[in-house]
Amino acid sequence: MSEPKTPTPTPAGDTYKGWVFKWTNYIKGYQRRWFVLSNGLLSYYRTQAEMGHTCRGTINLATATITVDDACNFVISNGGAQTYHLKASCEVERQRWITALELAKAKAARMQAESDDSGDDFSPSSTPAAPGQGGASQNSEVQSALRTLGSKVEDLSTCNDLISKHGSALQRSLSELDSLRLTGEAGDKIRQVTERATLFRITSNAMINACRDFLTLAQAHSKRWQKAFQAERDQRVRLEETLEQLAKQHNHLERAFRGAAQSNATADNKSAAGPGKGEASDEDDDNEFFDAMEEAPEFITVPADPQFHKRSSSNISGFNSEMCADDQSLNEEPLAMNPESPSQELVPLKQRRTRIPDKPNYSLNLWSIMKNCIGKELSKIPMPVNFNEPISMLQRLSEDLEYHELLDKASKCQSSLEQMCYVAAFSVSSYSTTVHRTGKPFNPLLGETYELDRRRESGYRSLCEQVSHHPPAAAHHVISDRGWTLRQEITVASKFRGKYLSIMPLGTIHAIFEKGNNHYTWKKVTTTVHNIIVGKLWIDQSGEIDVVNHTTGDRCHLKFAPYSYFSRDVARKVTGVVMDKDGKAHYVLSGTWDEKMEFSRVMQSSRGGENGTEGKQKTVYQTLKAREVWRRNPLPEGAETMYYFTALALTLNELEDAVAPTDSRRRPDQRLMEDGRWEEANAEKQRLEEKQRSARREREREAASQRTSSQSEEAVEEDSLTDPSLKSTPHDNHQALWFDRCEDRITGEQIHIYKGGYWETKDRGSWEDLPDIF
Repeated sequence: MSEPKTPTPTPAGDTYKGWVFKWTNYIKGYQRRWFVLSNGLLSYYRTQAEMGHTCRGTINLATATITVDDACNFVISNGGAQTYHLKASCEVERQRWITALELAKAKAARMQAESDDSGDDFSPSSTPAAPGQGGASQNSEVQSALRTLGSKVEDLSTCNDLISKHGSALQRSLSELDSLRLTGEAGDKIRQVTERATLFRITSNAMINACRDFLTLAQAHSKRWQKAFQAERDQRVRLEETLEQLAKQHNHLERAFRGAAQSNATADNKSAAGPGKGEASDEDDDNEFFDAMEEAPEFITVPADPQFHKRSSSNISGFNSEMCADDQSLNEEPLAMNPESPSQELVPLKQRRTRIPDKPNYSLNLWSIMKNCIGKELSKIPMPVNFNEPISMLQRLSEDLEYHELLDKASKCQSSLEQMCYVAAFSVSSYSTTVHRTGKPFNPLLGETYELDRRRESGYRSLCEQVSHHPPAAAHHVISDRGWTLRQEITVASKFRGKYLSIMPLGTIHAIFEKGNNHYTWKKVTTTVHNIIVGKLWIDQSGEIDVVNHTTGDRCHLKFAPYSYFSRDVARKVTGVVMDKDGKAHYVLSGTWDEKMEFSRVMQSSRGGENGTEGKQKTVYQTLKAREVWRRNPLPEGAETMYYFTALALTLNELEDAVAPTDSRRRPDQRLMEDGRWEEANAEKQRLEEKQRSARREREREAASQRTSSQSEEAVEEDSLTDPSLKSTPHDNHQALWFDRCEDRITGEQIHIYKGGYWETKDRGSWEDLPDIF
């Protein structure tokens, strides 16, 4: 503070510089630093000489908050990752910085919003044909002028708010001065009024300058805008006329090409040497047309002639009459939802809940977590429920049945290829609930179960059980009255990679249909949670799925495109192709995993040549009009305050009287969290985890006493050096309650298969043999 003060310059353009005292630590306290505000970024240096080579820190004002502590202190924070505690030399100096920072923040927020919207709006103008370059240049100039004027208008609005705020403060100070007697405080109040009047004058001058700039720009660009807008209007009319002519020419050429291709095919059938030459020519034409497309995927779909599929006898189509019959049934016979038992509609169904208590707005105290870590092993540190959502992993697994009607429709399909489309859509639909769900489900306790009995409403019964704790594994079995069975055993592996967390579900999902005895299998893709350390959490799904029909050999290859900032494709895109056992494509699927899926019938396919840049071959599919096979249900009203739960998820933890004592609905810590009592939930969660460790140690002691081999005994002694409650060892003799471990005859994996008995035990109400895990 004893150093000579360097006068802070007034804002010049978008740059503001000066000395400000910054809090460093409790030893050094506030230290003088050189701050530079430019282009929405606030940076600081130890000295002015460091500006050319060493920046000590930078904060983006677009997402920052600016708060005032007292007469000279103010705080700038971007949500926790960066926080600057600053101190000016006087109140006037502080207010100059506050005014400059608020103006810079408003500009930065506008620039960020414009950059998010400008990519789609102006990207076509960057690559026009030669005749349109003049119009694109004018358009760019007009848009630049509009953005400048818009910025000035926002400056006026910001300055107006500041004038209103400072004027109110000045008015309060004057009122206090009027009511003050002539005592020793009079001098302080007079100085305060003088400082506030100075601030008011600074802000007023800024507003006057902004008004002057706005008026100058408006006068300079008024006539230029009129000419530019008229030129844009004329150019748009010319482009529309040109586009209409090109469309007519394209349609004419397409009809001529089909006629020539049909005559060539007829001539080729009469000559043995002809087909090779004719096919090569067609492939060259396809290459020439489709290689012009940028960022082409593995395959390309183009609309086929609406009457194409009616010519089943033509050699061009390449489809037999059976395929056409399947397509006709697909387009003309919409599938119904279980019309066999109309009497069920007369029985009143149970009213399920539509709301849960709102999520409390509790801040996460990192110190409360840290102090619980002192003296404990890393694996014994209890994670608070702040990171969770009030359902267990078993219930989250049951959410895969949100769109069970896809399997109901699949069970009615006459064609296995059509059935494959619904099964593939079902495999994608299970990810739609994850788009906003960044909370972590509760890890189930060993032996914990969860039933979902929707037999009366939807015709199915579901049962999950936690069959292993380390590694965590859950077995799931669903039986439906509408002709299908679903089973899976999922083990989750995860890898933390610094900025994001990769979650890799291991295990195979099986869907078996009574009609046709079709048996499908597939696996799940990788889930990635981004911004683990800093920023807002968001989730992405990426990878590939192969849905295989082991009965017919049909296969559907689905590709989940990972998010890319530079990609032109729609976000969360999913594409796939349904093929028979011979590799012939019959359907193309496309859509997004968070919104909808569509499928199109393939009428003709051709293999493209080599793409010059990628060196890959692309297949071109001519398809019929796409039909929607699945669409995500809208979220319930107020879902943002209820953990973004779907309508089904809201009912999963609803209390039911007849469920097993090991059911997730009876888990106390999860129930306390749902009720908003998070402190009690944390204590209860810690108690349950310790109880599970004690039960595991007891099981391992019993297993050790039964072994007679000395080699096995030495292994037990070696394992006891670590915490046996936390490591998975082959000596844990836990047996699942409702599932038997065996080898899957399809995949060869060791899995747990439902052995029966649960629903019969529930009907009897005899749960005496179940363990006490809660």
